[in-house]
Amino acid sequence: MIEHKRTLAGALALAVAFGVAAGIRPGDAAVAAEPVAVSAADAPLRDVLHRLTTLDGAPGALVETHGRRGGAVLTSGVADVDSRTPVRGDSRFRIGSMTKPFVATVVLQLVGEHRVALDAPVGRYLPDVVRDHPGEWRGVTVRRLLQHTSGLPDYLDFLSPQEILTDPLAHHDTRDLVDLALDRPRTFRPGHGWEYSNTNYLLAGLVIEKVTGRPYGEEIRRRVIQPLGLAATTVPGDDPVIPGPHPRGYVRPGKDAPLMDATAINPSVAGASGEMVSNAADLNRFLAALVDGRLLEPAQLREMMTTRPAGDDRAYGLGLERRTLPCGGHYWGHGGDIFGFQTAGGATLDGRQTSVMVNLDPGGTDAQDDDIRAAVEAGLCGGRPGGGASR
Repeated sequence: MIEHKRTLAGALALAVAFGVAAGIRPGDAAVAAEPVAVSAADAPLRDVLHRLTTLDGAPGALVETHGRRGGAVLTSGVADVDSRTPVRGDSRFRIGSMTKPFVATVVLQLVGEHRVALDAPVGRYLPDVVRDHPGEWRGVTVRRLLQHTSGLPDYLDFLSPQEILTDPLAHHDTRDLVDLALDRPRTFRPGHGWEYSNTNYLLAGLVIEKVTGRPYGEEIRRRVIQPLGLAATTVPGDDPVIPGPHPRGYVRPGKDAPLMDATAINPSVAGASGEMVSNAADLNRFLAALVDGRLLEPAQLREMMTTRPAGDDRAYGLGLERRTLPCGGHYWGHGGDIFGFQTAGGATLDGRQTSVMVNLDPGGTDAQDDDIRAAVEAGLCGGRPGGGASR
């Protein structure tokens, strides 16, 4: 999930009373440790991480960069506000909407296999969904799902954080989540606007399942995770446990409220829009393989990288964003947020990748958003926010 952090944070202010019932335990209001860097040359990037865990208020942060001359792993702050254990560089975390590029990749592989047509109506693949919701579906195509131009409302607008936190381990059926959105009017005529909607990717996951006869997560494992050797990446389904080393994930229900531990949550509430778990090394490997054409044929990669403006200096393709680098050129990537974690990652076409994680969401500040992006860009610019080169 992404784009709803502020809404979730506002609603969470009403959900503090549910903390005990939800099994979410309070933590310290803010805890930060000195950043750990591997090289003095990484000082600008280290400074961004330190801001994230002091001024911005996240308990912990990490960044991993890879480039033509090697890479670096930097951490700041703590993984657990009670034990004050430091963040490990190999930490796994929930990646939220960074799940979307994985889903889009599988759909585009199916396009390359002539099993899915990008401009086919969604009803061709999901006739039962269309039949159950007789609203105007004309123009809702697979492409428009992947590019957020379908006009379908976001199911998260109709699912309150209180409902999730009251029973964080509850299973959420994908069709029930889709129904939350599809019972409401469209936000615009398909193809005549752009608005981020997690409903689009729940439907994209259903398309994968209908075409292949297998769960979308199994297709991601078979087509992406296993070929790339992404040992720390999982599609958990109903499993609330983050396997392997990981920080606690926290939410802050109000500006001055104490942190609340939301590490254990059933990720089916996000499904194909944002349920996956990974680490920074795996995300960098995935982004590198995606942009250099190891996962998609040239025709499908061109489709993925055909963008439209999406505001805030970004252009959105098919599950992949393009942003401008301060050191010149641009990069491709995505961001993600889900209870407990906020992430972002990017890659350039000349072989550089950076992924960032903090263990606070929702409840972060606008400065946290800005500094996560700044960390990605500093990493891609060689640690120098205004230096380096790109193409």
